[in-house]
Amino acid sequence: MPEGHTLHRLALDLGAAFGGDLTWSSSPQGRFAEGAARIGPRVMEGAEAYGKQLFVRFAGLEEQVRVHLGLIGGLAIHSGLPEPGAVGDLDARPVVGQVRWRLESVRAWADLRGATVCTLITPDEKAAYLAKLGPDPLRDDADPSQAWRRINRSRSTIGALLMDQSVLAGVGNVYRAEVLFRHNLDPFLEGRFLRRDEWDAIWGDLVGLMAYGVTHNRIDTVRPEHEPEAMGRAPREDDHGGEVYVYRRTHLPCLVCGTPVRTEVLAGRNLFWCPRCQPRSRRRTPVRG
Repeated sequence: MPEGHTLHRLALDLGAAFGGDLTWSSSPQGRFAEGAARIGPRVMEGAEAYGKQLFVRFAGLEEQVRVHLGLIGGLAIHSGLPEPGAVGDLDARPVVGQVRWRLESVRAWADLRGATVCTLITPDEKAAYLAKLGPDPLRDDADPSQAWRRINRSRSTIGALLMDQSVLAGVGNVYRAEVLFRHNLDPFLEGRFLRRDEWDAIWGDLVGLMAYGVTHNRIDTVRPEHEPEAMGRAPREDDHGGEVYVYRRTHLPCLVCGTPVRTEVLAGRNLFWCPRCQPRSRRRTPVRG
């Protein structure tokens, strides 16, 4: 599933491709036909992300488009002029695959495929939905104390809490595994045993790592001394790209200590960790506040 940095990057790319332009919407697949018809020919005002949610707004339309890519969804943005006189005509830009929503202008078009959610929502519906989400490390209005209050009184493991979008929005399986490794934290430590300074360090690290992901459109989490060139090792080959410490490295030697990386299902997803760098915690006293 795409992590939060991907949605923030898509919001920036949509704004660059369509912001301020007159756009046309359609649903070649048919599942968003009513919503596309409501959008009609309108100027796209902008797009924003919150966690793993993408919101697109249009001039003169109270509702916004809400998109959740889910596990297999993707939004492909293309630039290029249509054939003369074919603005808004799908024949000018052939449809490939099951396109749920096509957004196009004179200079660009975007195709949404495989998304879990693509719908119009009212401002009240958007506000109610966002109220259920935790803070997003990539947003300037995020309050890390909001997440801390949930973590501090929880008996769930920190590994599960980091994946809970009601606690922290936008963090997925890769960032969960990597940030816990980078701070030598036991992923099975209950949230109520985590210290506030540890949480502050996790939050600050996520802000930096995810901002890097937005800029470079990939996840890189290894420190300079552990990069391939520094260690004399081959670069990682994986469809997720980027250099990581433990994610999808089951049974491979830890880049820091050489211990084989372990895997276990936690919160419905494969968790990756190093049993030596992240030893099981013996804490038994909850942290107050």
